Order: sequence, then C-alpha cells, then structure tokens
Amino acid sequence: AAPAGAVAFGVKHTEGVSVDVLFRGRAEPEAVPGAGTRWPLDEGTVLRFSMSRASAEVNDNKVTVSFYAEGGKPINQAGVFLTGVGISLDVDADRDGVVEKNSPNKASWAWGPEGHGAILLVSCDKEFP
Repeated sequence: AAPAGAVAFGVKHTEGVSVDVLFRGRAEPEAVPGAGTRWPLDEGTVLRFSMSRASAEVNDNKVTVSFYAEGGKPINQAGVFLTGVGISLDVDADRDGVVEKNSPNKASWAWGPEGHGAILLVSCDKEFP
C-alpha cells in the first residue's frame, strides 16, 4: 500500500492508541516512540495497533503513517480513524436478580445458597457430528 518511491515510513498516533512495528524474523515487536522515528519500508513489516479503553465518541483516535523517499523527502500519508468499543460480560454475580457491570463477585465463585459468581451452562453435545 506504500506509494512508489517510498523507502521509509513514520507513525504518529493519538494518546489512546498503542502501536507496535513488527519486522519479519523478529519475535518481539518494537514499541513506537514519539514522532520523528522512521523505519525502513521492508516487505513483511507489520503495524499492529490497539486501544486499551473505550472511546468517548466515534472516530476519536487516529493512526497516521507517513511515507518518505530517499533523503527523507515526504511523499504521502495514509491514516485510519479508530473507535474503541467497550465489551463486558455483565452477570448477576451475587445472584440477587440484578445484573451489575462492576460487581466485585465477578472474579470469584462460591458454592451454595449464599454463594456468588456466575453460573455458566454449556452445551457440549454433538449437534453437528
């Protein structure tokens, strides 16, 4: 997706985004530091970006990739807007009939009528052998 003549790239991102640059043959990713860092544009290079919290509004985060020619001359930019969606398994963890998002009993389980924790029923039969 890089423009013709590009030999390097740089990445900028908003505060709510985490970006890693992974190079072919390397097991560990390199975290993207502040603006100004450039990497060679090699086949097999992967940008991995993620968000650790939900967005306040749609498209409130952004990743911009800048492409450079020999000598550091800017060629073009590509960008993507991101929206982080919060997902939570909300359960009646204290079994009082009320589903609570932040119940302290979500992380543990106790047996019995005064117990707490989610009860999960799983269907393990072979409906489609």
